[in-house]
Amino acid sequence: MAEQEEQQITALDTPVPGPSETGRAVALARLLHHECSRLLQLFKEKETSFSDHTPDGGRIVSLSPAPEEPSTEQQVQLLHSALRQCLGLIHCLILKEDEEWGELEGDYETLRKNVKLRLEHLLLSTKGLVETENMTLEVTPDHQCNEETDGAGGVFGLKMWTYRVLLELVHWADHAAQTLHVLHTEREATQEM
Repeated sequence: MAEQEEQQITALDTPVPGPSETGRAVALARLLHHECSRLLQLFKEKETSFSDHTPDGGRIVSLSPAPEEPSTEQQVQLLHSALRQCLGLIHCLILKEDEEWGELEGDYETLRKNVKLRLEHLLLSTKGLVETENMTLEVTPDHQCNEETDGAGGVFGLKMWTYRVLLELVHWADHAAQTLHVLHTEREATQEM
């Protein structure tokens, strides 16, 4: 199964003729946002007690301080770091849910795996857009999966933590689509000159 996932990522990493790299990255981020939103919706349908609940606490994913006015490329580099943290969270989420409930089948589980693969592909895309000789970007998950789920033990704690992770994924996928759109617009304008 891991070999199949590697083949899918490699196939997705292959350049496609047509739209620019930034245009493809924007489209990928928008698709990821749509899938993350759908995953959150499926979770809320499955766990109806969370349909009207907003979890306490701030963001799970945090960024290092940026320069006062970061360039768009610097913003994409920061975004890349946030996406790595999100990848670590989705890996951890899958691991913890599988430990608690076993490997299940259905739309939620399928979409959960698709989001992980799409996020890996977006990391490869953002790396290709802004990596330089002086700046090497990683695409591995940036999370150890060793914390307790929101301090509250048991099944409810896991569900609350899962809900917070899904909200993070939706937030950062949307942020990725917006930031990459700005980069795309800037690069397209530069090429037209």
